[in-house]
Amino acid sequence: MDWLPGKKGRRASPGPRETSAATAPGWRRLPGHEEPRVPIDPRDRIPDVRDGLTRVERVILHTLHQLQGERGGRNVPTAMLYGYVVERLDIGPDEFQDILTRLVGRRVP
Repeated sequence: MDWLPGKKGRRASPGPRETSAATAPGWRRLPGHEEPRVPIDPRDRIPDVRDGLTRVERVILHTLHQLQGERGGRNVPTAMLYGYVVERLDIGPDEFQDILTRLVGRRVP
C-alpha cells in the first residue's frame, strides 16, 4: 500500500487485486482459512506406482495421521476426519465413506 501524501499515518486504499492461485477460477477460499480447497482432478484417482494409493487416499491417510498425533494417539471420529479432509479436498461424504471403507478393509454398518 502507498502512503497518502500529506496525511501522516494514513494509507491509501489498496489497488485492484491481482489474480493468484487462491483466487483463480475453479478455486474457492474457505471462510477463515488462508489455504484454498483443491479441486479434485481426474488424474488424482489414478493409483501411484510406488504404493498403489491415489492422491485422495494419501490426503485422507495423512490427515488421519496428523489428527491422531494431535489427539495423543487416540481414535479419530469419522465426522472429525471428514471435516479436516474437506478443508483440503472438494469431496462429498459418500465418496469419502467409500474411500475410507476401502482403506479400512471392512464394511461399516
